[in-house]
Amino acid sequence: MPYSETVQIRGHLLDTGVLSRCVDDVRSLGGDYVIERFDVGKDHEDESYARIRVQTEDESLLASILMRLNAHGVNLTDPGETVLREVTADGVFPADFYSTTNLDTQVRLDGRWVDVSGPEMDCGLLVTGEPGAQQVRTVPVSDVVVGDQIVCGASGVRVVAPVPEFSEDGEIFEFMNSEVSSEKPQALLVRQIAEEMRAVKAAGKKVLWVGGPAVVHTGAAPAMVALVEAGFVDILFGGNAIATHDIESSIYGTSLGVDLSKGRGVEHGHEHHIRAINQIRGCGSIAAAVEQGVLTSGVMHALVVGGKQFVLVGSVRDDGPLPDVHTDVIVGQRKMRGALDGVGFAIMVATMLHSVATGNLLPASIPLVCVDINPATVTKLADRGSSQARGVVTDIGLFLEQLAGELNPGWRARLES
Repeated sequence: MPYSETVQIRGHLLDTGVLSRCVDDVRSLGGDYVIERFDVGKDHEDESYARIRVQTEDESLLASILMRLNAHGVNLTDPGETVLREVTADGVFPADFYSTTNLDTQVRLDGRWVDVSGPEMDCGLLVTGEPGAQQVRTVPVSDVVVGDQIVCGASGVRVVAPVPEFSEDGEIFEFMNSEVSSEKPQALLVRQIAEEMRAVKAAGKKVLWVGGPAVVHTGAAPAMVALVEAGFVDILFGGNAIATHDIESSIYGTSLGVDLSKGRGVEHGHEHHIRAINQIRGCGSIAAAVEQGVLTSGVMHALVVGGKQFVLVGSVRDDGPLPDVHTDVIVGQRKMRGALDGVGFAIMVATMLHSVATGNLLPASIPLVCVDINPATVTKLADRGSSQARGVVTDIGLFLEQLAGELNPGWRARLES
């Protein structure tokens, strides 16, 4: 084949299966490969090394394959020099722009490697500043403007894959490391998650939650409130639904018109969610409703009282929506990105779309747990590129109550008293 480049990868290539994924990607995209060198580590903690020549019939296909391999931590043996092209139309990258991964990334500029700030998948690399003092950050296509300098092609770019830790017996240790399964001992998983969250808070970092309305529908809102009050919910991402039904529950005692204390529908209960929205809109905002005494309990109330941040992004199916909901999804994305500074752990419960959206924004270095009763939801994050995602298949209500018990002991007794 007329076009080829030589790439290399270091790490635990056999234990993690990353080498097989690399060559599978080359073949599935229409390329070919030759493994020119393969050094296997002798002991568990030793890294392996592979040098691979990638070949294609088409130059643009080769560039595409090289960028795909970056997602696995593969880099060119000869990184070359970075190619910069100027944006010629607002909101449009140059045709051969470098498409980012969520791994830590560096760009070679004037002979020095410059760290990319805000690693995020499916973005471009924007170079700013004067020669010798340039900076690089990820930028979504919607935010580029005429004159921006964008990195193009894979040359002059390298990624840094996370380094795994090892247990005392020499096995690779990763937080909750295994495939998604509903047969894992849930109590153990909950304790692991609680330990990780304590460690993140002790390190001065934030815990990000992404929640869906099932948090309320399952009757787990009091447990979520207990987690907020214990300081383990710093930021909440969600849609109109979780906030609406939480507020409906606070004002009317129902969720989707169902009495949560009795488990049955109430007369005219189907109207409660829109009446709740109307009351909050009359107050002007969720925070104003708390200040005015309209909203006196629930997750949103706890977040406001605790001075915690929340970002709500809507969809076309929303009623209302609440006044705090961002109806422009691009604005919503920007608000979500702006809230990620200092996040050290992310946990996503009962929401597929917002989980995938958040996973797309997070760097691979931030541990991510997805909890849902549906196995397809918790595997989709990894399928969409969030390789750090770990899944727990279980009922959301039971999970949140157990987690609250670990992180805020006695919360239920205090609630009942």
